[in-house]
Amino acid sequence: MRKYELVCILHPDLEETAFNDALDSIKGWIGEKDGTVDSVDNWGRRKMAYLIRKQIEGQYVLLNASMAPGATAELERKLRFLEPLMRHMLVLVN
Repeated sequence: MRKYELVCILHPDLEETAFNDALDSIKGWIGEKDGTVDSVDNWGRRKMAYLIRKQIEGQYVLLNASMAPGATAELERKLRFLEPLMRHMLVLVN
């Protein structure tokens, strides 16, 4: 298992339930491949440097996770189809 950091920018107008559902989906996808979510850090609404989908703000979330290296491709594929997710970045942490 390797440690990863996943930073997600979610749509700023999401209600709390929709926001939590999106996070639960991401955590579930990590768990499907025998990965674990070590911590979730909600950074809240922040202004972005440029417009994404005609929005100037986004809700930022940092997830620290442990996964097998082969599970990252499937996770990123599923993240691309998550509608409220505007951007994401998955980074290997040593």
